[in-house]
Amino acid sequence: MKYIQYSADQGIGTITLSRPEKRNALSFELVSELKAAFTALEMDATVKIIILKAQGEAFCAGADLGYLQQLQHFSYEENLADSNHLKELFLQIYTLKKVVIAQVQGHALAGGCGLATVCDFVFAVPEAKFGYTEVRIGFIPAIVMIFLLRKIGEARSKQLLLSGELITADEAQRLSLINRIIPKENLEQETIAFAASLIRSNSAQAMMQTKQMIARVQELPLEQALTFAAESNATARATGDCKRGVDAFLKKEKITW
Repeated sequence: MKYIQYSADQGIGTITLSRPEKRNALSFELVSELKAAFTALEMDATVKIIILKAQGEAFCAGADLGYLQQLQHFSYEENLADSNHLKELFLQIYTLKKVVIAQVQGHALAGGCGLATVCDFVFAVPEAKFGYTEVRIGFIPAIVMIFLLRKIGEARSKQLLLSGELITADEAQRLSLINRIIPKENLEQETIAFAASLIRSNSAQAMMQTKQMIARVQELPLEQALTFAAESNATARATGDCKRGVDAFLKKEKITW
């Protein structure tokens, strides 16, 4: 692949944005490569957790400016197809069967902030800035908005999306946009350690079902959500992982997944 790298080792899949000279800006080709890499790692039975990281000073600066200029000459149908391309990536990550951790070593702006938003966990360095800056260039943060509203609620989303302001990692953590702030020299080590702890401590099957339920139940009316939850509960009880986990718990044995 030209714009990203991906690999798998000891249960952890790693996807690296590798376009540092363009601040890892999103282009049609880069989005295509990300979709292919996530698909490959999702299908890899040896992979339990996926880390999304980047090379260079920025995590991702959003849309490639040269590509944005090209889009101005697209027809509505062409722009819709391009928008759907990014939508499919964000939805893919949000509903992926495996937990995705964003390892943010630099600024995450506009679409790049959206990329981090749809991950399940976000670990960032203190120096990182975050922001949905689309309104400042006459654009709108349309696709990420759907996920951000779910993640941090309407009031906080309005603050970020309508102002277009950049916020510090401390403020991003206060708003629940990111989970942990880690010094740059420890970021990779601690992200890998956290991923490894999830692999050891948690059933991959149970994490997958839990993540998929979180994505699904929010769109359902209360009674339907509870019915879906009860059905999922019953299904989970019959899985091999649940039987193994309960058996180990009752026998007071430590289980390593």
